[in-house]
Amino acid sequence: MTKYTDIELLRQLCLLFGPSGCEDNVADFIREQISDTCDEIYTDRLGSLIAYIGSGKSDRQRLMISAHMDEVGFMINEICDDGYLKFETLGGIDPSVLCGKNVTLGDEVNKIKGVIASKAIHHKKRDERLNITPVSDMYIDIGLSSREDVLKYLDIGAYGTFDSEFIRFGKDGRKIKSKALDDRLGCAVMIEAMRALYPERDSLPMDIYFCFTVREEIGISGAQVAANTIKPDFAIVLETTAVADIAGVADSAKVAIQGEGGAISLMDRSTIYDRELVEFALDVAKKNSVKAQIKKYVSGGNDASHIHKSGVGVRTLALSAPTRYLHSPACVVDAEDYYSILSLVDAMLREWKFAD
Repeated sequence: MTKYTDIELLRQLCLLFGPSGCEDNVADFIREQISDTCDEIYTDRLGSLIAYIGSGKSDRQRLMISAHMDEVGFMINEICDDGYLKFETLGGIDPSVLCGKNVTLGDEVNKIKGVIASKAIHHKKRDERLNITPVSDMYIDIGLSSREDVLKYLDIGAYGTFDSEFIRFGKDGRKIKSKALDDRLGCAVMIEAMRALYPERDSLPMDIYFCFTVREEIGISGAQVAANTIKPDFAIVLETTAVADIAGVADSAKVAIQGEGGAISLMDRSTIYDRELVEFALDVAKKNSVKAQIKKYVSGGNDASHIHKSGVGVRTLALSAPTRYLHSPACVVDAEDYYSILSLVDAMLREWKFAD
């Protein structure tokens, strides 16, 4: 298999089919990309992919680095007699971004294209036009006219994702638009970090578990199981964060600024982060002239919510890429933030000072 690097690695990851609960396509791709850059690789009972780099000695401290493989998506819950499909969302998706969007439906093996639709605006009453169409009033059209025809391709319980192009735009192509940047960007950073560190693994002061987790978007269950299995002393969670650096938003409500590096969290809705790890990350960024910033607005949550309170407690840091239009078919990140996060993670692991 081709070994992808840089933005092409990110593109390949984002275009994979991997909604919550159906991450096998993503896991298979990642396994092939990292097969020669770790000492051990395995899948746990829930499906998280865990790659180990270390000495095998039981007295070494353990660092867990986590990014989730799953993306927001859909699950089919009804097949109508006329061939239309009803669905529920997997993860938090604003209904306003759904109508008219292309989707891919199926599972790890079989897939079919479709489009999300609802009653046309010409057929809506005035009060309906003024309100966002709820998901319960939407359907997916796959171009078939009977339930019997649909059942030849998929059944109730089939998964779905947005069908969206990966595009670079803006000055020098710095902006990247795609589905699933949450959190394939974190997965790409982990793959690149593993490749850089593996040749120097004997000099690392700790054992590292790179965890590509499942089901983050529907309850963070994958990270919880992985953390309870690994029993890490420390954790770094690589994520994306809704950024709100758009027109009309007050400065006080902006989470972070695109192009200014990864956003380091102090707290969110489920975690207060380790202060010493936060200071370490900021110091390493300054020392190595890597852009980094503090996440200014308290919002959301991620794998850290379960990792930090697993076992006897885990000292945890979250580093996120500022992302516009999160949980949509058109998430947008700045390529400079991707490179900054990768550089900071690499520098932190090489300068790690907590293992003694």
